[in-house]
Amino acid sequence: QVQLVESGGGLVQAGASLRLSCVASGRPFRMYAMGWFRQAPGKEREFVAAINQSGGNTDYADSVKGRFTISRDNAKNTVYLQMNSLKPEDTAVYYCAAPLDWSTRLSSLKYEYWGQGTQVTVSS
Repeated sequence: QVQLVESGGGLVQAGASLRLSCVASGRPFRMYAMGWFRQAPGKEREFVAAINQSGGNTDYADSVKGRFTISRDNAKNTVYLQMNSLKPEDTAVYYCAAPLDWSTRLSSLKYEYWGQGTQVTVSS
């Protein structure tokens, strides 16, 4: 079992930055690739970013590429999502999650463990 706890969400104006954190406990963190998803009201959960076990490979949704950066610190069992140049359309609940495998990172159906989510609201 892996427990995931997100933090760092909040209410910001367009153009601002936020950094989300997700702390993992349970099985060794370094064993897992990690991902971030988000879900806006009335919309499906969508992939945002993912990082492999070592941190050497990352992947991003086109909508956040160039603005968001995913990183991890295996010594701290933590994955981060740095969000810059935030837009109102980034408003959503953000979830960190651990996929079954790096190859399944794009599908929420292939994620084994989920955090409780943290709200990000961007005002215009």
